[in-house]
Amino acid sequence: MEIPIIETERLRLRGWQATDLEDFSKMNSDPEFVKYFDTGQPLSRRDSWNVLTMLAGHWMIRGFGFWAVEELNSKKFVGRVGIWRPEGWPGTEIGWGISRHYWGKGYATEAAEAAKKWAFEKLDINELISVIHPDNEPSKKVALRINETYKKTVEVSGKTSDIYAVSKPG
Repeated sequence: MEIPIIETERLRLRGWQATDLEDFSKMNSDPEFVKYFDTGQPLSRRDSWNVLTMLAGHWMIRGFGFWAVEELNSKKFVGRVGIWRPEGWPGTEIGWGISRHYWGKGYATEAAEAAKKWAFEKLDINELISVIHPDNEPSKKVALRINETYKKTVEVSGKTSDIYAVSKPG
């Protein structure tokens, strides 16, 4: 499957490459970045490889997934943003994770808005959700900026999570 490329004003959302491992691993080893993900513990390089290949493989299984995100001009890796639905998930999720070095630039919102638009145009879905740790205020702000609203608090994979959602326009 060929993963679509999306370009925004400042970013390119593209398929994963083996060369992304270095920057992806650095991002995942940052305690501040991983604080609200999974176990909240930094990932090893090997674990980052496993996540990278899982994200790439999700495209093959579901026909959608997370993109690697890079700055359009510099081509520097800034994070991951996309759509996914792991087995047992409460819905089709739009998610984002931007390397701490790039926080505060609006990249998560810009990329998530582009991913949302793509999902509603290309996928047979009427709603996207975001599964957000209750203490992750920056992610809640991104959710609100892309027109998601708080829906409910549930347990996802054994953890209390706030669910934000946005419906397909029209």
